[in-house]
Amino acid sequence: MIKTDGLNVLGTALESCCENPATGYFRDGFCRTIDADSGTHVVCAIVTAEFLEFTKSRGNNLSTPIPHWDFPGLKVGSKWCLCISRWLEAERKGKAPFVVLEATHEIALKHTTLDVLKKYEAQI
Repeated sequence: MIKTDGLNVLGTALESCCENPATGYFRDGFCRTIDADSGTHVVCAIVTAEFLEFTKSRGNNLSTPIPHWDFPGLKVGSKWCLCISRWLEAERKGKAPFVVLEATHEIALKHTTLDVLKKYEAQI
């Protein structure tokens, strides 16, 4: 697994979430952020049908391809860097997708606890 500067929520080197399609604010596969990232894309999730329907109902259709952004659309089982606020919203509604802790940036811990994230830990 490719690693980059930064730590994950476990305190170890941040791992890549997904390179195909390339995810993350920088589209380099890593769930990293900068001040200009208003969404704070730091949660590496494995999306579920329930989450895809939920986020679509909230105005963010992640299932539909957007060719001019080289975005193929996500399918159940796709890995993707999600905004921490959307993930928390889904969690409160009982629709949170699984989380890859090794690829979820430590900044997520400014918004939630490791215990909450561990409840959704992906078994990969």
